[in-house]
Amino acid sequence: MKEKKNSPQSVGMAAKNFNRRTLLKRGAALAALTPTAPMFVKNAFAATSGEVNVLMWGEYLPDSILADFKAKTGITVNHTKIGDNGEIIAKMKAGGGAGFDLASPTNMRALQWENLGVLAPFDMNKITNIGNVNPGMVAVGERDWNFGGKGSHWVPQLWGTESISWRTDKWTPDGLPSFGDLWEPNPGISGAFMMGRTYSMMTGCGIWMHHQGKMDFWSSYKDEDTMRKNWETITEYCISKKGNLVKFWSGADPQKQGFTSDGVVVGQTWDGPIVSMMKAGEPVAYQTTDEGALAWVDGITLSAKAANIDEAYELINYSFTPEVGGKTINEIGYNSAVIGASDHYTDETKAISQAIYPGDTASKLNAWPPEPPWFADARAEYANKFETA
Repeated sequence: MKEKKNSPQSVGMAAKNFNRRTLLKRGAALAALTPTAPMFVKNAFAATSGEVNVLMWGEYLPDSILADFKAKTGITVNHTKIGDNGEIIAKMKAGGGAGFDLASPTNMRALQWENLGVLAPFDMNKITNIGNVNPGMVAVGERDWNFGGKGSHWVPQLWGTESISWRTDKWTPDGLPSFGDLWEPNPGISGAFMMGRTYSMMTGCGIWMHHQGKMDFWSSYKDEDTMRKNWETITEYCISKKGNLVKFWSGADPQKQGFTSDGVVVGQTWDGPIVSMMKAGEPVAYQTTDEGALAWVDGITLSAKAANIDEAYELINYSFTPEVGGKTINEIGYNSAVIGASDHYTDETKAISQAIYPGDTASKLNAWPPEPPWFADARAEYANKFETA
């Protein structure tokens, strides 16, 4: 990143908490100063049967992890797969949380959940492996998800970024890619070539404009009037470039399909799906942008109507062991909130991580700021204008 961005204080604080360098440094420091919780061993937990109903992102619970969890605890995980935060909220609101024990919203969505009444605070004494988790990320739950002063309603699980991906056999960025490459790529591409999630690619466009000095994009989160002024500009520009669009995506699989079967050359995507394609030998690459990739943390929440509470805590504690954290990332391609998980990364996973965040770029991420309901509603309005134009 060529310049330091003037984002709100909460954004800067979140960015410090969420970047890979801080994760590793804090993990090393914590390991040096305090004993870590014991590794998971067979029969370490009380549960020997039962089930737990989980509303979670589609790829976050690989079959191998679920099979290992059941072998060690006897608990069956019923995984309802989702691909969007709006879908999580809608399913939880529909029954007041009934039918699910755990859900996995993203960190910046707290203000949209606070008044829904569908979550219960965690009994942190039952999360015996919480000491294994990045303390800066845990603090997000204590600060932003402490609804009604009743304690944290959210604990971190995985973190990742959203940035630029491309077909390596069809295009090459000039240095680090830019969010602007989605709209104004360097020469060599003709016709429709791009894809993205509607509001995400519009956000990336705003960050690119901010980087060029055309607007103070981060002020959009301060008040609705400023937000609408900025997003009117963003929407007008994005519509003017819609002829370059191949597809909008929602979820991981459509991102992969964009590159394999839909003719996409450049896209704004999550890191995980593209990393899994890179490991499979597909001609694709993903890298943080010149402006700094968007960063997020997906966590775990407890339903207010959870029917399998003991089993829910069993799954959380199992997930918060370094070995399980590392094995999960090796399969799905994101990053673990568990300290020491990187010790269990394969050499391939480590090499790809270095390629994605070269040099000191991992310390220059843009954390998604907290999003109040008015912001989400207004953004959906502009995203719809772009989609239907």
